[in-house]
Amino acid sequence: MNKIIKYVIADLLRSRTIMVYTAVLAVLSVSVFSMEDSAGKGVVSLLNIVLFVVPLVSLLFSTVYLYNSAEFIELLVSQPLRRDTIWISIFVGLAVAMSLAFMVGVGIPVVLYAATASGVMLMLCGAALSLIFVSVALWATVRVRDKARGIGLSILLWLYFALLFDAVVLFLLFQFSDYPIENGMVALSMLNPIDTSRILILLQVDVSAMMGYTGAIFRKFFGTDGGMAITATILVLWTVLPFWFSIRFFKRKDL
Repeated sequence: MNKIIKYVIADLLRSRTIMVYTAVLAVLSVSVFSMEDSAGKGVVSLLNIVLFVVPLVSLLFSTVYLYNSAEFIELLVSQPLRRDTIWISIFVGLAVAMSLAFMVGVGIPVVLYAATASGVMLMLCGAALSLIFVSVALWATVRVRDKARGIGLSILLWLYFALLFDAVVLFLLFQFSDYPIENGMVALSMLNPIDTSRILILLQVDVSAMMGYTGAIFRKFFGTDGGMAITATILVLWTVLPFWFSIRFFKRKDL
């Protein structure tokens, strides 16, 4: 298992795509912090880049890598190795590589320019999103054999989490604006890891004060120790559940 993980990580870290991804994140992060006059504004400006770029790259890169590694995976399956061991090793390798690229590209500038609670939360949420969307990529890849359809599914999943989910939430807000649905919005936000991460980071920079009563509801829940524990559990489940479903399907899939 350790040999497979080391091979996958070494292979990924040599990838030109990972190098470019890390460099782009670093350039964007340094540029944003250089243009803003405070750490809080820099974190907020960098927030949208992290919430859109990190899930997209983690999802698409992992999907393409898995399809391109189909022959390598078949070779491993032909060896006296458990299928769940193979799949866990590939997940760990991808997760470590994507998280490391994010921490180098965004984490180092954040430590240098914005070593605050909001900066730390940005790093934690970005790393969590990297893990979550690697997990989602494994599920999408193992479910769809065709490469083009699999990549298309990954793009649709990203569009749903990044754009369509917010559109559905706005529609519900308009339709039920006469009812006290703020508590329901808290629960609904848990269905999207991107939205959950956005709320956690914004609460650290006090932007919630500009969100009125809804912002107070979010702060009342996410600002408590119990709320943070529940949120952390939800993000862990977003990582574990897609991977668990993917490993169940992989174990009985005819390669």
